[in-house]
Amino acid sequence: MTQGFRVPHTLILLLAMMLVAYIATWIVPQGFFDLVTTEQGRQMVVAGTYQVSESRSYLTPWDFLTTIPRALAAAQDVIFFVFTVGGVLAIARATGTIDALIGRLLERFGDAPQKLIFVVVFAFALASGAIGTAGEYIPFVLILVGLCKAMRLDAMTAVGMIVAGYGIGYGVSAFNPFTVLIAQQIAEIPVYSGLELRLAIFIPFVLIGFHHVWSYGKKVLADPDSSMMAGLPCPLHGAEQGQYPKLNRRHQLILLGFVLALVTAVWGIATKGWYLYELGAVFIAWGMFTAIVGKLGADRAANEFIEGVKDLATTAMLIGVARGIALVMEDGQILHSLVHGLSLPLSYLGAELAAVGMLIIQTLLNLFIPSGSGQAYVTMPLMVPVGDIIGVPRQVAVLAYQFGDGFSNMIIPTNAVLMGIIGMAGVPYHLWFRFCIVLLGKLMLAAAVVLVLAVTFGYGDDVQPQVNTLVITDTN
Repeated sequence: MTQGFRVPHTLILLLAMMLVAYIATWIVPQGFFDLVTTEQGRQMVVAGTYQVSESRSYLTPWDFLTTIPRALAAAQDVIFFVFTVGGVLAIARATGTIDALIGRLLERFGDAPQKLIFVVVFAFALASGAIGTAGEYIPFVLILVGLCKAMRLDAMTAVGMIVAGYGIGYGVSAFNPFTVLIAQQIAEIPVYSGLELRLAIFIPFVLIGFHHVWSYGKKVLADPDSSMMAGLPCPLHGAEQGQYPKLNRRHQLILLGFVLALVTAVWGIATKGWYLYELGAVFIAWGMFTAIVGKLGADRAANEFIEGVKDLATTAMLIGVARGIALVMEDGQILHSLVHGLSLPLSYLGAELAAVGMLIIQTLLNLFIPSGSGQAYVTMPLMVPVGDIIGVPRQVAVLAYQFGDGFSNMIIPTNAVLMGIIGMAGVPYHLWFRFCIVLLGKLMLAAAVVLVLAVTFGYGDDVQPQVNTLVITDTN
């Protein structure tokens, strides 16, 4: 009798991906585009300037090893935000507030888990689409895991709700300042133009995400053994329970502090450009407030905070190593070569197929450039002129970028926020991949249909700049 194949630990999978990227730096041609610096201080590639490096440099095995601690340093903002949130939530749990909240939500949604799933997917998609929230969902992970466990669902369902909302919100965003605004500025079309189509497809795409998560949740409810998480430890370490405390005045005051922290965070993101460092400070303030109102005492609050941080050490390593995959490619000078090589086939396609091709290319490139704004600065200067030649309106090129960047955020292992979410929930990456790849396929198919129809009906023609064809003649 032969022993079945055992999927390695997520950390081993990520290290293997790093190794593949390292080998690729020895094989893929090294090259680069010229770069210009925008008024915002970001570097953007210049179309038509790609050239292969005259001499090839190789990363040594030592370079590969040093990439790992460098990647941890590069991802420090997400890592320390995860640590902060984990510690603060441990303080909140010690006061009984989280358990009381779960009990109250069970009273509201216990008999209708489908309502909970829809509300979470819709709310997170709306927030991501409006202001680009992503890492801000990390504080909700353990709360939703506990709620799902109490509803006889599992951690996969909890992560599915969060990540489906996050990815769909980015993909069909009408307002996201980190993706839509930047891409439209680079494409030289009016910012927030084409709003009507993006608003029209929002609910249909949210329903695709809801249907996928709820279909899985129904199977788990009908047969707990069908859960993809069966036999795996719960990140709550047995803290889930059958009886929940009543939501008293003290708990309500702590939850009010949480809401005020979220409102402050949203205000800071929208008006002050805050990100994870500032959001971490907001949650530290809420943690202090929680410890005082909950009457934990300084020593106990400190111990609870440290225990919460300890539980996320594995998650921190996953986030850091995930960042290392892209870092190896940057060091090996093959990132621009991959972008250039993937963009070349588009010129041989018709407009409708080229739009779908842009979607596929943006999806693949998100693995190497997990930053939404960074991907816009690298890819849009190339997609715009290619689209002009082929007949793909710039508005459609922007939409293809949104779809490719947003939907693939749900599955790429180089996405530090994703790795933080599944790490906190105790969901191994290979299981998450199995769950999400089908959802990604559904969304990509729907996106391809939208892009073909957008080209067919001239979406964006009203804002398309007049492009003059440059004819070079021989004057000799």
